[in-house]
Parts: sequence; C-alpha cells; structure tokens
Amino acid sequence: MSDYCDLAPGHPLHGPYHDQEYGFPVAGDDALFERLALEINQAGLSWLTVLKKREAFRRAFEGFAIERVAAYGEAERARLLADAGIIRNRRKVDAVIHNAAVILELRETHGSFHAWLDHHHPLPHAEWVRRFKRTFRFTGPEIVGEFLMSTGYLPGAHRDDCPVQARILAAGPPWALR
Repeated sequence: MSDYCDLAPGHPLHGPYHDQEYGFPVAGDDALFERLALEINQAGLSWLTVLKKREAFRRAFEGFAIERVAAYGEAERARLLADAGIIRNRRKVDAVIHNAAVILELRETHGSFHAWLDHHHPLPHAEWVRRFKRTFRFTGPEIVGEFLMSTGYLPGAHRDDCPVQARILAAGPPWALR
C-alpha cells in the first residue's frame, strides 16, 4: 500500500486515517464491525468516498452498535436506503445488517468478534477469504484483505520507511506477533 503512504500525508481525510488508524490493532467489536462495514461499502468506489461519508454512516448505523444493527428490520432498512448521506446499495446494506447478526453469533461461540479473529490468526490471505466468505456476506478478496490490513491482522498497510509503520509495530499488531 505504498501509494497510500505517498497520497495520504497532509490530506484532510486520508491523512488522519493513514496516520492514526490504518494498520493499527483494533480490539473493540463495534470498531471492528465499523471497519468491516466501511470496507464493504467501499467496494467499487474510492476510499475517499467512504471517508467523506463516514460520519453519516456512523449516524445511520447508530455508532455501529452491533446489537442495534443486528435487530434492524424492514423499517430500518428502508430508512438506510433512503439516506443520501450513505452509500445506498441494497446488497451492501443487507450485508451490514446480516453481518451484525453473525457477529452476535460469534460472540456466543468465541466471546467476541475480536476473539474469533484472534482464534483464526495467523492465516494466509486466501484462507482468510475462504473463512470470511463462509461466515459473512459481501466479503471478497479485496474487502477481506483491506479489513485485515486496516485492523492489524495482515501486514502491508504501510511501507517500512513510512514513519507510521514504527508506531504500528510499537502497538503490537497481530501480524507482527507471530
């Protein structure tokens, strides 16, 4: 992702994401769920589009509170599909709602989404993709790869000479602890 290390610094939206979030370990389930939902919504679009709509996504999906989103029915689905502040794609909206319910199931079997990820780590990218496709909706190779890189489960978010990389390594991402 070396291009991002060149593009992001100084950019009003890419810069803070690159410098403070991208590649750093994420432990909270709601934060992990948000990142997965954003990656799903990025499919076919630019990451900048998603970052511009991020606050609207947070409002629309009630802070990505997993229990709330998992309970969404037709009224909430219709509200989301009418919300011009987010990406109004029925398959993506349905996937986010479905995946919230899946995370609740993972909590039953593993204690948390984070624990489920830790339980399966480390896996090669291709195996992660197979596991995500069996578990979640709307999770192809690009979405899974970016989700795992952005949350510290796969390396590659930053170049070794990027100043952020040293801070990420100091934070102990799962990929560096093997």
